[in-house]
Amino acid sequence: RNMALVKVSRNLLRRHPKFKSQERNNSSLVTTSFQDEGQIALITLNNPGKLNALTEPMGDELTEQVHQLKTNKDLRAAILTGAGKAFSAGGDLDWLLARHRDTPENNFEIMLKFYNRFLVMRELPVPVIGAINGPAIGAGFCLALGGTDIRVAHTKAKMGLTFTKLGLHPGMAATHFLPQIAGPQVAADLLLTGRLVGSEEAVRLGLVAQASDSCADTSLQIARDICKSAPVSVSTLLKTLRNKQNINLDQSLRRESEAQAECYPTNDLKEGVTALQEKRKPIFKGD
Repeated sequence: RNMALVKVSRNLLRRHPKFKSQERNNSSLVTTSFQDEGQIALITLNNPGKLNALTEPMGDELTEQVHQLKTNKDLRAAILTGAGKAFSAGGDLDWLLARHRDTPENNFEIMLKFYNRFLVMRELPVPVIGAINGPAIGAGFCLALGGTDIRVAHTKAKMGLTFTKLGLHPGMAATHFLPQIAGPQVAADLLLTGRLVGSEEAVRLGLVAQASDSCADTSLQIARDICKSAPVSVSTLLKTLRNKQNINLDQSLRRESEAQAECYPTNDLKEGVTALQEKRKPIFKGD
């Protein structure tokens, strides 16, 4: 197993040639590498075969690595990205169908825990840059919105919150962070329609800071620029910005979890997920 992890790590480092200085805390579903004498961490979601779909095991590994990084005194910035062609395609479809078969009471608790497995990124005491290297859909885009402080999208990346197209209420703080980031009008548009946006529109709407042909290089550039600033001023400013964003966050997460638990038992949810698996348009009946 150890040899397999080393192989995975080396393959990822070849994909991200800027990050070669250290290999540490590597695992099968999430990897971490370091650059600039350990000042910058590259955290990579590593399940490219499933377009880095967010799962409970992936969230557990992300949580473990974030907790380790929190004690790293050399760390000044972090970059979050995805292995392969996608940042993250969102939730695992089979897991969503399992929620359809579960009880609302269980789903309420399961979803709260699921959100926190990934929003743990907000516990990192350094700025996090989201390098959106490809599709960021549903919960995958929620992770980018709520789990990173600055976002850079590849010029060909597509982003969207497609929950309603699955028959599901948005989750993972989508309804909390999106209105803050882009305003209530844009949030209502994107959440209610579930439409996808390209990188240029994402910049125009304020969803991402920049679009780049090499979002890894641009993100590293931003991280290095942050590292040139005084550490105490950066850490205190980051706390100020996140504290403001965190107001009523717990309340929003509970509301989303409650609403998702209400949607999971519906036939529309089953139809939406099944239609996506079968690559056809869903037929919703409101039940």
